[in-house]
Amino acid sequence: MSLRSRLSIAVAAGALAVTALATPAVAGDDPDDPRDDWGQTQNQNQNHGQDQNQDHGQDQNQDHNPRLPRGVVTASSLALRSAPNRGGQIIRWADRGEVVSIFCKTNGQSVQGNRQWYLLTDGTWAWGSARYIRTIGPAPRWC
Repeated sequence: MSLRSRLSIAVAAGALAVTALATPAVAGDDPDDPRDDWGQTQNQNQNHGQDQNQDHGQDQNQDHNPRLPRGVVTASSLALRSAPNRGGQIIRWADRGEVVSIFCKTNGQSVQGNRQWYLLTDGTWAWGSARYIRTIGPAPRWC
């Protein structure tokens, strides 16, 4: 990887970190939101999209970069954040069965004993807990 690419990644990661520090947490602030602080709904038995019979290896989103590792969201709904911790601002939500492109992985706040977080590149740059993303194929590289 070239020095220019590494510098760009470092600048982007720094900007995400500054945003996370300057932005208050929003998860769990809305009493009407059925999702907990980790992005999962209270009822784990819900089946969004009947994904049990789907082949998760198939690309559900045509915007994926074929050179990047991929993963499948296993939570019923997962908060994708601006930093690899639950205090990071929620960028968007990913639903169970969604296939995501993983740029790299890093250690962050532990989620049910798993400290790894993935930096996802699907339209936005956002962090998702590896606890709720099952990788497809090769493991992602370290950031």
